[in-house]
Amino acid sequence: MRGVANSELSPELAFAVGRAGAVVFARTSDRHQPVIVGRDTRISGTMLEAAVVAGITSAGRDVICIGIVPTPAVALITERTGAAAGCMISASHNPIGDNGIKFFGADGFKLSDDLEYDIESLVDSTELPRPTGTGVGVARVAQNLGALYYEALYADAADLAGLTIVVDAAYGAAYTFAPYALRKLGAKVHELHCEPDGARINVGCGATDLGPLASRVRDLAARGAKRVLGIAFDGDGDRALFVDETGDALTGDHTLFVLGRAMQKKRELAHNTIVATVMSNVGLQRALEPYGITLVRTRVGDRYVLERMRADGYVLGGEQSGHIIDLGRNTTGDGPMTAVTVCSTVVTSGATLRELAREMRNYPQILLNVRTADKTVVADPAIAALISKTERQLGESGRVLVRASGTEPLIRVMIEGADQSVIEGLARHLADAIERKAVKHGSAR
Repeated sequence: MRGVANSELSPELAFAVGRAGAVVFARTSDRHQPVIVGRDTRISGTMLEAAVVAGITSAGRDVICIGIVPTPAVALITERTGAAAGCMISASHNPIGDNGIKFFGADGFKLSDDLEYDIESLVDSTELPRPTGTGVGVARVAQNLGALYYEALYADAADLAGLTIVVDAAYGAAYTFAPYALRKLGAKVHELHCEPDGARINVGCGATDLGPLASRVRDLAARGAKRVLGIAFDGDGDRALFVDETGDALTGDHTLFVLGRAMQKKRELAHNTIVATVMSNVGLQRALEPYGITLVRTRVGDRYVLERMRADGYVLGGEQSGHIIDLGRNTTGDGPMTAVTVCSTVVTSGATLRELAREMRNYPQILLNVRTADKTVVADPAIAALISKTERQLGESGRVLVRASGTEPLIRVMIEGADQSVIEGLARHLADAIERKAVKHGSAR
C-alpha cells in the first residue's frame, strides 16, 4: 500500500490497516507473538508508525518497534524471533511525500494474495475486536534486535580488507547498517548521503541517481585509491546498484551475472537457473548461456520473481533495478546483503568488479510508451502479426516485448538488439502501428 502520506495514506487509514492486519495474523499465531514494526527515514514515518502501532495494539496484539531499519531487516528479524508478522513503513524509491505499509508473514516472506485480500476486506469493518483492560496490546522499543540482521550480514562474508567502498545510502534506511557492516568486515568506507534525512530521501542520490556515486569513485581512483567500487541503495534498502572502479554503472543484470557465476562455482546455484523479469536485458541471457545457466523470466515485479523461485526451488533472482533475492541469505530483496555478497565475491575471486561483470554486455534497448486506455489492442491480430514479423527480423540477435502497463494507461514497446539504429526504427514502426490501431478501436466504439 503506497500513497501520499497524510492524504491518500492517512493516519486513519494506517490505523485501520494495522487493526485489520492484527486480526488476520491472530488466526495463525499465539497471543504472545508480537508484530515487528520498522520504518525508513521519511518525515511521515513516525506519524504512520504511531497510527499503525495504535491499530495493532487496539486489536489486542503486542508490537515491537525496531526503528529505522532496511526493509529486509524487518523480514529477517520477524522470522528469527518467531514474531506473528512484520510491518515496514516505507515507500522505497518513491518521492519524499509518499509513504507505504508492507506486511511480512511469520516466515519472513511477503504475504500471499489471499492474505492481502483478507486484510483489505477488513479495513472498513466496524466489527473487529476492541479489547479493554489487560486485553489491549502493548508496544515497546527494542533496537537491539538489529544485531540479528548484522549477524546475518557477517555470516559467510569474506574479509574485505583492501577494498575501498563508497556507500550512497540515499538518506534512507541503510544509512547506518551498510557502512557499519562493511567497515566491520574490513573495508575502507567513504560515506555519501548517509544521514537519516527524510527531507532528502532519494533526491539526486542513491539507486535512483548514480551520478554522485560514480563521480566520487572516479575521484578516489584518480587520487590513487586501489580496488575501489561504489554501492548505492534505495530509500528502504531492499535494492543495491554498483559502480565499478572506472565509475561505470552496473545494472541488476550485471549483479545477477556476477553472483550467479560465483554461486555456480560453489555448487550453490540450484538447477543452474536464475530468475529475472521480462525486462532483464537479453545480454544477461547471452552471457549465461556459455556456462549452462538458464534464465527464467517472469512478469515485472519482485513478487513474481519470488513466486517463481519458491515454486520451482530456485535460489537466485532479481530485477534490473538492483532488487536481488538470494534465498540462501534472506526471504526478500536485500540491498546490504547483496553489497556484502558482491564485495566478498570480488575479494575471493581476486578480480575487480569490472572484470567479473565484463561478459555481461548490455544490448542496446529502446522503450517507447503508447498512451491509450485500450489495452486490448495488444491482442489485435494485425498487431500480433507485426510483433511476430519484428521478432523474425531480429532473429537471435534481439528481443521484442509489448505489454500493457499494470499501473498506467500505457502500452509499452521494448526492443533489444545489437544495432541501435535498427531497433529504433523497428520500435517506432511498431509503436506507430499500435497507436493507429488504438485510435481505430476508439472510433469503432
